[in-house]
Amino acid sequence: MNIGNITENYDITIIGAGHAGCEAALACARMGLKTLVLCMDLDSVALMACNPSIGGTSKGHLVREVDALGGEMGLAADECFIQMRMLNTGKGPAVQSLRAQMDKRRYHERMKAALENEPNISLRQDECARILTKNGSVSGVLTALGAVYACRACVICSGVYLNSRVHTGEYHRDRGPSGLASAGLLSDSLRELGFELRRFKTGTPPRVSKRSLELDRMQPQYGDVPAPHFSFLTESADRVQQPCYLTYTNEATHAVIRQNIDRSPMYTGAIHATGTRYCPSIEDKIVRFADKDRHQLFIEPEGLGTDEMYVQGLSTSLPRDVQEQMLHTVAGMEHCSIMRYGYAIEYDCIDPLELGAELKSKRIPGLFFAGQINGSSGYEEAAAQGIYAGLNTALFVKEEEPLIIGRGEAYLGVLCDDLTLKGTNEPYRMMTCRAEHRMMLRQDNADMRLTEKAYRTGLISPVRYDRLMRKKAEIDAARSALSAYAAPGEAINTLLEARGSTAIRTGTELFSLLKRRGVAYTDLLELFDLPDISPESREEIEAEALYGGYIRRQEAEIEKLRSLDGMLIPDGVDYRAVGNLRTEARQKLAAMRPKTLGQASRISGVSPADVSVLAVYIKSLMGEA
Repeated sequence: MNIGNITENYDITIIGAGHAGCEAALACARMGLKTLVLCMDLDSVALMACNPSIGGTSKGHLVREVDALGGEMGLAADECFIQMRMLNTGKGPAVQSLRAQMDKRRYHERMKAALENEPNISLRQDECARILTKNGSVSGVLTALGAVYACRACVICSGVYLNSRVHTGEYHRDRGPSGLASAGLLSDSLRELGFELRRFKTGTPPRVSKRSLELDRMQPQYGDVPAPHFSFLTESADRVQQPCYLTYTNEATHAVIRQNIDRSPMYTGAIHATGTRYCPSIEDKIVRFADKDRHQLFIEPEGLGTDEMYVQGLSTSLPRDVQEQMLHTVAGMEHCSIMRYGYAIEYDCIDPLELGAELKSKRIPGLFFAGQINGSSGYEEAAAQGIYAGLNTALFVKEEEPLIIGRGEAYLGVLCDDLTLKGTNEPYRMMTCRAEHRMMLRQDNADMRLTEKAYRTGLISPVRYDRLMRKKAEIDAARSALSAYAAPGEAINTLLEARGSTAIRTGTELFSLLKRRGVAYTDLLELFDLPDISPESREEIEAEALYGGYIRRQEAEIEKLRSLDGMLIPDGVDYRAVGNLRTEARQKLAAMRPKTLGQASRISGVSPADVSVLAVYIKSLMGEA
């Protein structure tokens, strides 16, 4: 559709201002492009409609990667947290992740201010009704209020608002999360553009009044002191942290749920959408895990300025009276007062197989997608896609090559690779087990992996780049110094024995000593002439020492992956003409049109044997050329 009377002109329009929309908008604007952000309700900017936390297992990795690329989520989380805690500290560094409880209202205000204070952003409360095109490419957007904004590209970050419907027992309404309005207009426009929409579902637990709880009957969960931080730019600071509390469901809770399961919209047929397998509702847990006699519930504060507490682990769409009954069976919650009832929400999303690696539509130039509209779930997954789609949208408008981040380079790469090449039939959640090279993709080295790579985009500030260069110089100096040898002696052997290690009898390289469990860089610093480097640099050096063998092996695997990704598949290949390809592989390759052999290898239904056949065919084509 062609544009009629133009209201205003922009380079890029961002539809939605949730976690994906905020990062996409800031990326585009900071890369020098005039950016419009359309938001249904300005009070919902960066709204944490579900859990009041950022980070967690694997999700903390994504936050660090967003920060390493020049994003805002980590900085905002460091300013607005009320508890900060490192998870999985008893395990190796590859699976350790940071998780922070947020002051939800303050986080919203902090992110909204970031948008408002960015000179290249215009923030506007209005609903996008239609994507406008000219000659098959994005040319603008039409809003519900009748405004026409011309633009060269658009990023759709509609979250769970798109044609959304909420369910609590017998109550069903076309609404968005937290009582906000549903975005009911854009779905038809996307269908007209050729997208087949699907219905996914997520849910949220009730919120209860803190005053009505008996917290002394629960187990307090405290944050780490000193508090760690997400952003590589944040300096450590002391702050009074708020505890969370742990309690459990019991057989009485489960009996209430079982007796009323026929009133759950999940089981009455009122909900037809596909839910999140890895974050099930409490009624789903009781049915699927009938052998378990209890489930954990974390009672989490929603902020410093509210009495509301979030009941993590009790997502539900059961009726109001059932929610009250089941909560009153839980230790410490027998007299609790519910302030907000839990609900399920279903919404429209696209099939991410429609997208290229840079999250751009394969059919409509200038149209990008990020966040839950791509079939993912979670704030962190949305923010990661947001900054990635945003910077690639800006590069598209500038007519520059996209920045492609592979699955061997970042959790973000795994996330986007999985969505765009494998697709998903349920809300996709990031997990450490999805990353084949997670020893290389630790949260501590996100800046080492991504910041320099993203430097050309203009998102990396001089301050951030200089800090990375100093860190690299520190690590290089430490590596050099650790090549020195330690002679046997009382001081070193006393230290080793104190750390549970054996004494040395001959000269031993310091780096080899650092490979011993229990021996830290700071231990060796006391005895030898080593540079006094930052805690972040020490963490990197210690990980290299302890896991060097695994890291080298994964580096070799990543190099093999790069070689496949570097082998381009010529445009217009007729897969029917490729002899010895299985029928399923032909069909999948023809539908997906992968750009490289590496992408082809990761398509579901394409076997290693198919990849070998295709490689031979491509080489024969190149030889003919």
